Amino acid sequence: MPLRPARPTRQARDAEATAPGATAPPTAPAPGTVPTAPGPAPKEPLWRHLVGNVLRRERRAQERTLKDVADAARISVPYLSEVERGRKEASSEVLAGAAAALGLDLADLLALAHGELLAAARRPRSRDQRAATAAQRPATAPQQRAVSIVTTPLAAPHGTTDQGSHQAQLRLAA
Repeated sequence: MPLRPARPTRQARDAEATAPGATAPPTAPAPGTVPTAPGPAPKEPLWRHLVGNVLRRERRAQERTLKDVADAARISVPYLSEVERGRKEASSEVLAGAAAALGLDLADLLALAHGELLAAARRPRSRDQRAATAAQRPATAPQQRAVSIVTTPLAAPHGTTDQGSHQAQLRLAA
C-alpha cells in the first residue's frame, strides 16, 4: 500500500477534464498578485533521505571514503551509497553500524536527522510559497517590550532560619 497517493497520469487528467460535468480549471491569478488561498502544503521529506544526508555530511566532514566507512560498519559500499542517497531504508542495525563507524551514537544520528526534519519543515519550498508566507507576516516590525525580573524573599517555615529562598517573577511592560 503506497504511503502517498500516486500522481494522476497525463491521460487520466485529460480524461477527467473532458468528462461530462467536469468543471473548468481554476484561472491563474493576475501577474504580480499573491494568491490568497494557500497552496498545497509542502511534502515532508522522507526519513531515509534525512538520515542519508546526515550520514553523507558526517562522512565528508571527516574526509572519509565510502569504502572506509562501509568496511568499518561491516556493510557493502554500494549499500552504504544507496543509504546515503536515500534509496534504501536501512535497518536500525545498519544505521547503528554506520553511525558507530563515523564515531556517532545512534541517538546522535537520529538527533541530527531530527534537526534536519525541523529545518525542512520551516523552510518554504518554492518562490510562490515564500511569497505566500511573506504576505501572511505582519507588515510592521514587532514591538519591543521591557522585561523586568522581580525577586521576593520567601517566608521561612516556622522554626527554620532559611534566609536564601526567593521567588522570581518575570514581568513584561505593557
